[in-house]
Amino acid sequence: MLKLTPILLALLYALATYRFSVWRTARELDARSSELADARLRALMAQMARALDLPRIRVHIYEIDPVNGLAAPDGRIFITRGFYDKYRAGQVTAEELASVIAHEMGHVALGHSRRRMIDFSGQNAMRAALGMMLSRIIPGLGIYIANTLTSLLAARLSRQDEYEADAYASALLTKAGIGTGPQKTLFRKLESLTAARGAPVPAWLMSHPKTAERIRAIETLEARWSSIPTA
Repeated sequence: MLKLTPILLALLYALATYRFSVWRTARELDARSSELADARLRALMAQMARALDLPRIRVHIYEIDPVNGLAAPDGRIFITRGFYDKYRAGQVTAEELASVIAHEMGHVALGHSRRRMIDFSGQNAMRAALGMMLSRIIPGLGIYIANTLTSLLAARLSRQDEYEADAYASALLTKAGIGTGPQKTLFRKLESLTAARGAPVPAWLMSHPKTAERIRAIETLEARWSSIPTA
């Protein structure tokens, strides 16, 4: 029983962390967001809603400066004030911002947003349990090995989620008559928009796939769709 104690403690820790994280995220978003009211963007969202047979798609602006989109565990979609300001300044088109919304909708539809919260809690628990066990075998280094292993796992899971959400967005944008062009042009702008320049990060440690790989994946989908005979 004593040998299982670290695992049981880690599971309890994961459950407590998950519940707290969901509560804290919802509280933060409620306090610092408002519904998007831009007419052009709402028209594009109406196009996507019709493509999905939905009455409407609601999007909120999260009042923080970083350029980002967010799919909350409760299914709500957010774009940051920083991203919206780039659109208002003409650095991002309405169609490109719609592609971000479609991408975040993909995370919700595919269950990524809720699973990520669970994964985050589970990874913290795994890091703690693995760190305790490895520290007994390799004192002083065990915790670092545990951190590296869990970080590699998290990065791989996150990259796969991004590819899947990209594919969902591509299909939705195509069906809505917006097309994948804005999706691809936005990817090419992301580095400058997010000020992500600097020393290169190894691909296997990046939480998001490389831009060229994301665009190539979309073009592979387009080629596959164009080869399907129409009725």
